Amino acid sequence: MTPAFAVVGHPNKGKSSIVSTLARDDSVAISARSGTTTSADTFEISIQNSQYLLIDTPGFQRPRKVLAWLQSQPVNADMRAHRINEFLQDASCQSLYPDEHALLSAIMQGAAILYVVDASRPYSADYEAEMEILRWSGQPSMALINPIESTKYIENWQQALVQFFRIVRVFNAVKADLDQHIHLLEAFAQLHLPWADQLNKIIAAFREQLVQQKIKSSEIAAQLIEDLCQYQIQQKVLDKGQAEKLQPLLSQRYYKWMRAREISAHDQLQLVYRHHNLKREQSALTLEDDLFDTQKWFAWGLNKSQLTKVAAIAGAGAGGAIDLALAGHSFLLGAMGGAVVGSTAAWFSGDKLASLKLKGLPLGGYEARQGPITNKNFPYVVMARFIFIYRALERRNHAQRDQLKMVDQQISALLEQLQSEQRRKLYKAFDRLSRKKMVNDLPEILLPLFDLEFQESADAKGD
Repeated sequence: MTPAFAVVGHPNKGKSSIVSTLARDDSVAISARSGTTTSADTFEISIQNSQYLLIDTPGFQRPRKVLAWLQSQPVNADMRAHRINEFLQDASCQSLYPDEHALLSAIMQGAAILYVVDASRPYSADYEAEMEILRWSGQPSMALINPIESTKYIENWQQALVQFFRIVRVFNAVKADLDQHIHLLEAFAQLHLPWADQLNKIIAAFREQLVQQKIKSSEIAAQLIEDLCQYQIQQKVLDKGQAEKLQPLLSQRYYKWMRAREISAHDQLQLVYRHHNLKREQSALTLEDDLFDTQKWFAWGLNKSQLTKVAAIAGAGAGGAIDLALAGHSFLLGAMGGAVVGSTAAWFSGDKLASLKLKGLPLGGYEARQGPITNKNFPYVVMARFIFIYRALERRNHAQRDQLKMVDQQISALLEQLQSEQRRKLYKAFDRLSRKKMVNDLPEILLPLFDLEFQESADAKGD
């Protein structure tokens, strides 16, 4: 039998949030309004060749009356489960107690019980009817104390719950990570031995999934950086006047594509971690406040001295080192070279952010061309932004429904956590990309970054 877990409890105690967390799926409906779940909804969690079921049930509505019905006929302990089945077969009970009927149906079909209570609300005897009904089912059970607003009454709940459940855990539905999820499965493997082998396979599959998600993230990042570093747009026209008129439109198309490409990669990453409905609030690639703004380049990328060091480590020649130093100096000061063309774009020739050229053609025609970006700092900036999104998604609980907000994180502190050989490979790869050369093993070179976290560093404020 496939392991199945029915999440049950009083209305509005975080049951659906726990289902969303354990399902690792943000499509589960969550609301602060009591009674959001009105029927028993089953979610099949498939990972590799293993599966288990999560059943989101309605909350208890009339537990005292249901318990009174069950106790209206004296039965021994060995007949209590049979008595619950009689309740489920009684048409009048189904009509009078639809919520209890739905949740008990799921349990009596073989589901284990995850009983959820709210630690921010005091324990009272009203809950004892619910717990007694669940005990009558005879199914393996665990109690989860969910601190929705506070942990004020955890101790009171623990003292009461241990009298009805063999395992009692504090489990924050909105903050719990995958490790805590796995710990619940491990506890149930010990509690219900017939499921032990299956649950252990599921746990192993979850751990393997983390590895594969990290590899996939690295592949998405590598493709994004390659695309942004290589992209250029050009248009042939008949004369120089036409080319000059075309420049603002060409620029607009170029920046629009760059913005859309980065957003697309972040969307891909979001799907890798099954955050289908998550809204992101991030600095978009706009001319005023993004990678093409020199101040933002400083916020996300490397500073002047770091760029010079990178040039030396990457094995760049003297000219390359000077070029890097000048690039770092220009964006550090926020200088913007070039002239405004039309009303749609500014050309940062001093910063080498992008190049726009008019090239006379042999047959008398002209070509307007925008890109590619050649600034040595560009791939570091793109990588920093990607890693920020990755780290937020990788650890984000699926019951968390607020927007994901991006904040500036300079990548230099992240790079310092790499081993020296890993840094050297990364520096060389990004140097090649800034010179429009291919890097065949870029996903493997980037992969170590996905094990690291941003840290505060003195570098973040410049030299």
